[in-house]
Amino acid sequence: MDGGVSGIRYPWDAAPEHGEAIEVAEGVLWMRLPLPMTLDHVNIYALDDGDGWTIVDTGFDSKTSREIWEKILAGPLKGKPITRVIVTHHHPDHVGLAGWFQADHGAALWTTRTAWLFARMLQLDEQAVPTQESLDFYRRAGMDEEVFQQRASERPFNFSDVVAPMPVGFKRVKQDDVVRIGGRDWDVHIGNGHAPEHATFWSRDDNLVLSGDQILPSISSNIGVYATEPEADPVGDWMESCARLSQYAREDHLVLGGHKLPFTGMPLRMKQLIENHHGALDRLMEHLDRPQTAGECFLPIFKRQIGGPAYGLALVEALAHLNHLYHVGKVRRTLRDDGAWLWQRVE
Repeated sequence: MDGGVSGIRYPWDAAPEHGEAIEVAEGVLWMRLPLPMTLDHVNIYALDDGDGWTIVDTGFDSKTSREIWEKILAGPLKGKPITRVIVTHHHPDHVGLAGWFQADHGAALWTTRTAWLFARMLQLDEQAVPTQESLDFYRRAGMDEEVFQQRASERPFNFSDVVAPMPVGFKRVKQDDVVRIGGRDWDVHIGNGHAPEHATFWSRDDNLVLSGDQILPSISSNIGVYATEPEADPVGDWMESCARLSQYAREDHLVLGGHKLPFTGMPLRMKQLIENHHGALDRLMEHLDRPQTAGECFLPIFKRQIGGPAYGLALVEALAHLNHLYHVGKVRRTLRDDGAWLWQRVE
């Protein structure tokens, strides 16, 4: 969902070109890699540790990404080795090349336990056809029949398509850790909702925050329910995390996120991130005066109908909002004859 940017400031009005870098603070470089989707980029950061670099997130594992990384290594990173990779969360645009840096560059991997377990499990779980559990999940969500038939007949997306093999071994990052990166001490605060056990890093020595996808400007991170945990309440997790992280937010914080541009004005943005979902939940409640499937709830949540490549993400986010209302006792659900959940407001 879109979020307003009133009161939010962007110190840079354009991102670095592929293979180039912008120094956003002393010894901290911002770079960008392409993604083959509507959200067509991911931000990555390199922090100078003296004898080597720590990088934060990696991009997809693809020929293009590796070629850009080789340019970065020879150019902005000046041939100095990458000794550590920090992965904020398990999504493939952030963890995709972590295993490559471990295996080919000898880097250490630091991330949360849940992020590592999810990433490695999904990288190993290659499927030629959709599982029955996935197909049942789509039915429960009321997926459009044409989309369902297409998904049922084709090879599903696999992490291994864009995530390099991950060797055994990582260093766990957890809540309240203090880690030394780029000549600074950083407090670790864990968020949830967009991804379980998502790590964010808050510098004690200046105004920098490495936020991954937990705090983004102008867009709200996708919050979805998936077949792996169909009863989950990521919307509740997200709002709890935003409220908790808000207590650390300062106006002067320079937020270095996984997408879009670095920005200041975090207190306002944290408020927006919470209000976006409260507004969606209120509109959804009004929509549920009669039974609806998750696939019939796009308009109240997103204020528009959604199709094409974004349909799948919209469906899992609609289900996340319905699950939240169900968990707090505001809606009930019944199973339709075709296997779809019908959701309705509790009077």
